[in-house]
Amino acid sequence: MVIRVVSVGLTKTVFVREGLAVYLNRLGHYARVEWNEIPDPPSRGSAPDQQRALEGELILRQVQQGDHMVLLDERGKDFSSVAWSAWMNKRQSAGTRTLVFVIGGAYGFSPSVRERADEEVRLSAMTFPHDLVRVILAEQLYRCFTILRGEKYHHD
Repeated sequence: MVIRVVSVGLTKTVFVREGLAVYLNRLGHYARVEWNEIPDPPSRGSAPDQQRALEGELILRQVQQGDHMVLLDERGKDFSSVAWSAWMNKRQSAGTRTLVFVIGGAYGFSPSVRERADEEVRLSAMTFPHDLVRVILAEQLYRCFTILRGEKYHHD
């Protein structure tokens, strides 16, 4: 299974880029992970709906037919790390070839992206900057695979 992450906006913060590099390197031992950053579309004077629509078009270009698309969204399903690893195991067992996680822009997702999504997951009840969500997602993916392999990284 390939894991593709699609995120709106470029990672600009140095410590975020460094943290992301650490976890992507670790993840490379467990899965093929593709990280696709979509530059913010020009938004001068754009209303939030217009911004979402522009971002939505760019997001949907990154998703292929047959991909299992998961939005990271505050309205999504809550998982503990252990439950999420069980969910991941189920996705692998179901034969999912490409699992796409999408980190949207500041205004969330367009209706067209929400319609295409197969699921929505919430990483926390708290709100995080979109840059930081990248590191949190990468760490949780790494934790997921260590749980599935029974490794010591995660402590119950």
